[in-house]
Amino acid sequence: MSAAPVVIDSAEVLHGLVGVELGPSRPLVVTQERIDAFADATGDHQWIHVDPERAADGPYGGTIAHGYLTLSLVSGLSDDLFVVELGSARINYGVDRARFPSPVPVGSTLRASCTVVDVVDRDSSWLVTYRFTMQVEGQDRPACVVDKLSLILA
Repeated sequence: MSAAPVVIDSAEVLHGLVGVELGPSRPLVVTQERIDAFADATGDHQWIHVDPERAADGPYGGTIAHGYLTLSLVSGLSDDLFVVELGSARINYGVDRARFPSPVPVGSTLRASCTVVDVVDRDSSWLVTYRFTMQVEGQDRPACVVDKLSLILA
């Protein structure tokens, strides 16, 4: 079972988390239904994702999740790792780097972990860089590693 999320309720707590690994999150099973819904939402219907019959003969022996689907799951799983109660709003500021070192086969169980890499004090805000790692249960290489930037407004 995952630990309770860390509550970030002050600038001191936020700065104190630099270099600290949080997680892992609860497990999340990647279903074909989720993959298909993502394909419908994005228009990316590549056979490796949505055609189980064809994908069975493909390089992974079945369908795999889109890399951007795996990346998008970071936001929901981050709630298991930390809760920001600092400031008035939290805004996605972007990503500096996203990599997909290994596939996420349908039926895989994912977990997220996160390290606070940097906190930059700005006028009435904090720019936070989080390094998220999405790990498939039973795989050595991560499925996704991303440096996600978040702006916390005072």
